[in-house]
Amino acid sequence: MRNKKHIYSYALVIPALVFFVIFFIAPSIYGIYYSLTDWTIGKEKVSFIGLSNYKTIFQSSELRLAINNTFLYAIVVVIGKNLIGLLLALAVNTKMALRGYFRVVFFLPCVISTIIIGLVFVPILHPNGILNNFLGAIGLSFLQHSWLVDTKIVMLSIAAVSIWQWSGYHMVIYLAGLQGISESYYEAAKIDGASAFKRFQYITFPMLAPTFNINILLSLIGGLKVFSEPYALTNGGPGKASQVIALEVFSKFGKGQWGLGTALNVTLAIFVLVICIPVLHMMRKREVEE
Repeated sequence: MRNKKHIYSYALVIPALVFFVIFFIAPSIYGIYYSLTDWTIGKEKVSFIGLSNYKTIFQSSELRLAINNTFLYAIVVVIGKNLIGLLLALAVNTKMALRGYFRVVFFLPCVISTIIIGLVFVPILHPNGILNNFLGAIGLSFLQHSWLVDTKIVMLSIAAVSIWQWSGYHMVIYLAGLQGISESYYEAAKIDGASAFKRFQYITFPMLAPTFNINILLSLIGGLKVFSEPYALTNGGPGKASQVIALEVFSKFGKGQWGLGTALNVTLAIFVLVICIPVLHMMRKREVEE
């Protein structure tokens, strides 16, 4: 009977494993190989060139700018999404009126296509757009900027749009974590005279460690792989000021520089692995058990 159960388990796993190998492992291996070649449009024969594509990536000022922009964007959105998502979760977890309505409103932007979000925010962030007109009308003209034109702040503007769109998604995950914390901890803390801040510091924050891990990893991976937001809002402009790695991959493939584009894609995958695995390892150390 036990052998039959094992056979049944393997019968369920093997189709998924085959699917994973065919559609993920094999393309990844091919991708690594082609990143080491001069694979370009119009070439009759693909030749092995070693690490030349990777040298080009780190020697090109344009590609280094894309890498720097990607890291800047990732850092800003990780902080912004998690901070605002946590604050929203704490707010809608209270016994406030219409809390169900507010949960839906805050979550709604993340179900809208990023392209649609971009089409909406381009006129809002235009130098003569809604946001600047509003700031001028309320006497805050000193805060007016060319949000998507100024090369110094364009990445921050794109990150702000992303934070607005996805904070509700992270709110839901934090909310699930908050509702999984037993009320008995808070009741005992209240009896001991702990303030709201102390209850958050010594109960809520440690107990949310697994939720923090999920949210930070999701936002970090999403930040490093960003494509839709800069594509929809600026298409990498002005000039190359908001170009990111994924946009450069898209651009290189569009120009027929497939080997270089594949090397960029492999570089992005390495960045994600090298950064996310240590972050996950460090963060899991602070998890506590109920």
